[in-house]
Amino acid sequence: MSFLTVGCGDLAISSTEYTKQVAQENNVAQLIAEVQDSQKAEKLFIQGNNFLDTSRYKEALIFYNQAIEIKKDSVETWVNRGNALIALHRYEEALESYDKAIAIRPNKNEAWYNRGNALSALRRYEEAVKSYDEAIVIEPDKFEAWINRGIALTKLRRYKEGLASYNQAIRINQNSHQAYYNKACNYALQNKPDLAIEYLVKAMQMQPEKYQKLAQTDTDFDKIRDKKEFQELLK
Repeated sequence: MSFLTVGCGDLAISSTEYTKQVAQENNVAQLIAEVQDSQKAEKLFIQGNNFLDTSRYKEALIFYNQAIEIKKDSVETWVNRGNALIALHRYEEALESYDKAIAIRPNKNEAWYNRGNALSALRRYEEAVKSYDEAIVIEPDKFEAWINRGIALTKLRRYKEGLASYNQAIRINQNSHQAYYNKACNYALQNKPDLAIEYLVKAMQMQPEKYQKLAQTDTDFDKIRDKKEFQELLK
């Protein structure tokens, strides 16, 4: 008597091939789903950016939150979400958003820079300086980070370090009127009227109306406000 030799081995091979096929189909389906999710998240991100660019921050935040629900590892979305929150003066939440971005990509310059801005808004100047330092390590020529670092140092009454920071900003960008203005503030706080006026003049040469108006009410100039030269400059 002979038996058909359809043994367990043959059945096992068929079962393995079927399993492989199912696994491949599942992988393909998963990849398709991931691509679709990524495209949806990108679309929401772009919509959020459109609202951010037109100063509609609450609407921008809604779309960024929806994008993050789909794609939680999007560094750019976390950063722009933080930017919208800063614009809404929700600084603690903004800080959390930047921290999320940094956890995903530690060398994200914009996250460190804007984290410093959020901390400055919260008057946590020591921490702000550290964030600006991180941003500068990544992008040494970011003059805005040098300026804001200088402001934080000046708030801490570390005037010499603040001036050095402004000077670095000016070396990078000689047309940085913000740096000249903040140098003037720094010197005014130290009650050095001649130097304060010298750098205020430089700022006003670049942006006359802006800095003339700003200096009229800026309390940083209170120590030198009665000086004749200062009063004449603001006429």
